[in-house]
Amino acid sequence: MTDHLGQKQIAAMLVLMVLAREVSNPELREIVGFVLDGKERRQLNDLGLVASEQRGRPFYHELTERGWAWCEEELNVEEMPSPRTSLGSALYVLLGGLGRHLRRGNLKLADLFMPAIELTAEEIETRIRLAYRKLSDAPRDWVALVELRPMLGEVSTVDVDAVLKELSRSEQIRLVPESNRKTLTAAAHAAAVRIGGEDNHLLSIEEP
Repeated sequence: MTDHLGQKQIAAMLVLMVLAREVSNPELREIVGFVLDGKERRQLNDLGLVASEQRGRPFYHELTERGWAWCEEELNVEEMPSPRTSLGSALYVLLGGLGRHLRRGNLKLADLFMPAIELTAEEIETRIRLAYRKLSDAPRDWVALVELRPMLGEVSTVDVDAVLKELSRSEQIRLVPESNRKTLTAAAHAAAVRIGGEDNHLLSIEEP
């Protein structure tokens, strides 16, 4: 089915698959750097793969049942769509491995990808503070975000980042970069929260 879709459309489908919920264009831009709009959106709508609804200015998108079926089939594709790129080829190797794992366990995508729990900012802040207490020996200790994030549960990364940024702005927490960047793993880079053009990897709370 990849022959019918462009790479941006395929990317949008896979993002919607992983997030497993309705996603707005502003959130898509925040997560992957592009929006689903214009001819590309209309084609996915016409094919019945994505349901889109405009509320105010932004569009909101969600996979349809047919869209989920498309994603299931994409896990069995042996060759990535043109034009081939090294990153795209690696992605389809990964998708193939995921497909084999699901088939061995007689699982569906819905068993693997579930929507993150939607919490209020106050609930997310509470989870952050509780996780910090478990990881720190005392107030004002530095805790790595890469260790803290997994303890927050299935919460949207975008929502967690928004709460961390607000707490930093109000000076309730401190966020700083790791001074020795050579020690950072890929996971530590991914867990960083970007503020003022700088990635911050460590968190300190005076009164958690």
